[in-house]
Amino acid sequence: MASDDAAATTTARSESGTADAGGRMSSEDAVAARPLLSPPSPSPSAAAPARESIEELDRRYAPYARRDAYGPMGLGPIGAAEAARLAFAAAVLVPLRVVAGVLVLAAYYLVCRVCTLRVEEERDGGGEGDGYARLEGWRREVVVRCGRALARAMMFVFGFYWIREYDCLSLQTEDEHVDQSKELERPGAIVSNHVSYVDILYHMSASFPSFVAKRESKTSDFKGVSEGTTTNGDYLLPFKTGAFLAKAPVQPVILRYPYKRFNPAWESMSGARHIFLLLCQFVNYLEVIHLPVYYPSEQEKDDPKLYANNVRKLMAVEGNLILSDLGLAEKRVYHAALNGNCLPRALHQKDD
Repeated sequence: MASDDAAATTTARSESGTADAGGRMSSEDAVAARPLLSPPSPSPSAAAPARESIEELDRRYAPYARRDAYGPMGLGPIGAAEAARLAFAAAVLVPLRVVAGVLVLAAYYLVCRVCTLRVEEERDGGGEGDGYARLEGWRREVVVRCGRALARAMMFVFGFYWIREYDCLSLQTEDEHVDQSKELERPGAIVSNHVSYVDILYHMSASFPSFVAKRESKTSDFKGVSEGTTTNGDYLLPFKTGAFLAKAPVQPVILRYPYKRFNPAWESMSGARHIFLLLCQFVNYLEVIHLPVYYPSEQEKDDPKLYANNVRKLMAVEGNLILSDLGLAEKRVYHAALNGNCLPRALHQKDD
């Protein structure tokens, strides 16, 4: 087939060259040579791009496709029973949860306010002053403990009454050669898949870390949670290398949100609509899988990308997740297509 195509191309070029040698056809001759009732074919550059269907978009951007009862962007058709359930929840459940959520936020604001009353004066009175006040001693202890408790209270407001947590012990027997010095070394970061803003509430309630999202860390002295763009919960996107530059062990954590009607994953709908639908669910579920601490090899310490990829592959296997190389740029293209906007193909690139 390849040789036939080449021959056809050569023949076409030779005929074109003969026509040029014998003189160009006039515009009238070109029109007359066309079959009757056949309009001139538009040039490829002038042809408008065909709009992809929702099914085609969902296949192309599978990590961001919503497959629950509410459909793409949460605007899909729902049955009469689901509509009645939403109406009841919107009238009764949502107002109660909104009030409870405001009270939780107000309580934490008061805690932070009290614990930082004199911190600014102490900093201005001779501190180094690096742009913010550092909490130490009892102040930090109160903020952290209250933060963890109130973060869990906020999850309760959202309907996450029970959180099932599992420790994956199947991998611990494979690395029996790990010495005691490594076992005493604490992980420098928690590496987790990113599914929803609820992830942040869980990590705050569990360990109250700092967060690193959608960027490469320029320093290697932080301890926090490595995140990225949210997915529908079935896929695992590439990790940024910021959490792996410190060459320290990491704690892999896998988050799952089992659902029946509404998927708590935040991937293709507006934040306000997602929060509303989440508050309308009587019960939401969260499962957490804690993998053993991952100790990098010398080769992984020298190559943060290799370190990140190996941890990602391990999490995909243990969490039954699908690896995907899509990123934030593709997610924006998908959102624009769902909203009826046409974006150039050049936007199909990674957003570093």
